[in-house]
Amino acid sequence: MKVILAAAVTAGCVVFPAMAQEGKWTGEGSLSAGLNTGNTETSDVGIGVKMSHETQIWNNSFELIADYGTQDGTETKNRAFIAGQSNRTLNDRLFAFGRVSHEVDEFSGFESRSFAGGGLGWQIFEDGPFTWSVEGGPGIKFDRIKASMEGVPPVMVPARSDESFSVIAASRAGLVFNDAVKLGNDTNLIYADTSTQIGNKTTLTALLTKRLSARVSFEVRHDTDPQPGFEPTDTASRFSLVYAFGD
Repeated sequence: MKVILAAAVTAGCVVFPAMAQEGKWTGEGSLSAGLNTGNTETSDVGIGVKMSHETQIWNNSFELIADYGTQDGTETKNRAFIAGQSNRTLNDRLFAFGRVSHEVDEFSGFESRSFAGGGLGWQIFEDGPFTWSVEGGPGIKFDRIKASMEGVPPVMVPARSDESFSVIAASRAGLVFNDAVKLGNDTNLIYADTSTQIGNKTTLTALLTKRLSARVSFEVRHDTDPQPGFEPTDTASRFSLVYAFGD
């Protein structure tokens, strides 16, 4: 809870002064259906919202993802992820960033996972059809771990909280094939002594109308030290309809 509160305060201190400046809003909303393997093997539906507010020196983004699935009338997936990030331009390619995120997944060994941190980023390619940026820096990770049965004979291990220093690193790449088709690939890593989470998502988006697009995506999430009884890797293949708004 302390980390979540600190993350909210940090986000407010960074984002709100930047958003008070004039700029433009862009964003998208998506509705998806998919097939998952790993800790859950089920079909599901999901919604997503991404928003971005850009000024001359600031770029503030917000992301919300929610996935829900059932199998034979039984709930099999219930996950929500929310993140906010502010980038401040330092020169033509260098930028500073602050990021907060929070995840709740009922079908994992964690009640919740939160992160707050920041650092520096570098725009390697920004002009032309191919764009690529990398970023990294220190932060703090807060895991709320569920109670579980462990050992032989099984013994109840109570719920606990782990708070640890961490390092975040990310790569964001995009390739525009033409006015209608583009490819994206995002990789995120949060390292800590307790465990490291690695995520990679590849998307292929095709424009159907001025605002509406179709998207196919494949996502991999890996935990180097999952809780007992849980798989280290989850995958998700999805088809989505995406509606763009803003300029």
